[in-house]
Amino acid sequence: MKLNIKSLSLFVLAAASLASCSSDDDAAALAAAPEISDLEYGEGSSHGEGQVAYKGADIHMEAAIYAEAGVSSIEVVIHGHDLELAEGEEAWDFEKTFTDEKYRVINPTFHEHIDIPENIPSGAYHLTLTVTDANGNSTEVEGHLDVLSPVRLSEVSIAESVARGDDFHAEFMIEAVNGVHQVNVNIHAHGLPVNEGDVEWAFDRNFEAGYHEETAVEFHEHIDVPATAPVGSYHMVITVEDENGKTETIDTHLDVTA
Repeated sequence: MKLNIKSLSLFVLAAASLASCSSDDDAAALAAAPEISDLEYGEGSSHGEGQVAYKGADIHMEAAIYAEAGVSSIEVVIHGHDLELAEGEEAWDFEKTFTDEKYRVINPTFHEHIDIPENIPSGAYHLTLTVTDANGNSTEVEGHLDVLSPVRLSEVSIAESVARGDDFHAEFMIEAVNGVHQVNVNIHAHGLPVNEGDVEWAFDRNFEAGYHEETAVEFHEHIDVPATAPVGSYHMVITVEDENGKTETIDTHLDVTA
């Protein structure tokens, strides 16, 4: 009889244990899908509601995550649609799945910095953050990101022609997130006939005063053309360089008349 009671007790304990495990498994299986909150990415724009990031820099991403069953993976996807490629640019898509141990818990804080190549097109990109838990449940949040050049120039107001002995003005707005280092103006010609009384003319000057370290500034200068400059078409390149060595250029022509 004692053996029977002992056997019965062991059976009851085993059954209770199995029931408990089954209950735990059922609870895990019924765990709610992951929750994602407080998503941060990029920087706010002074021109609107969107988030921005800059070519050649990185984008900061952070989010609070809660997953009852524990996080299995976190995926980030960034891609653009129908962006025009300028010379030297390449299309960019980013996709990475994070399975670091620090994220494979119930309530991790996702925090990563994603490098943005320098040679990608500027424009609107779509961003998604997807969290998958240990049960295969997933939750996705999305947003939009404007990828910009760190140096941006407005439309330029420059005279198409100027009489020698006179001056012309160049005017445009500069936005440089890292601050302006200098603005170089280079004017030169090739093969213009130098008549009697003419003197070959080229102009090359760095402008810093009033622009250096400014993040938003209007470039406005008047440039004298010597009265002895040969008549003809000149090539003009204006290069804006920021404090990190990033540049944007304006490439145009100037006709010098008699």
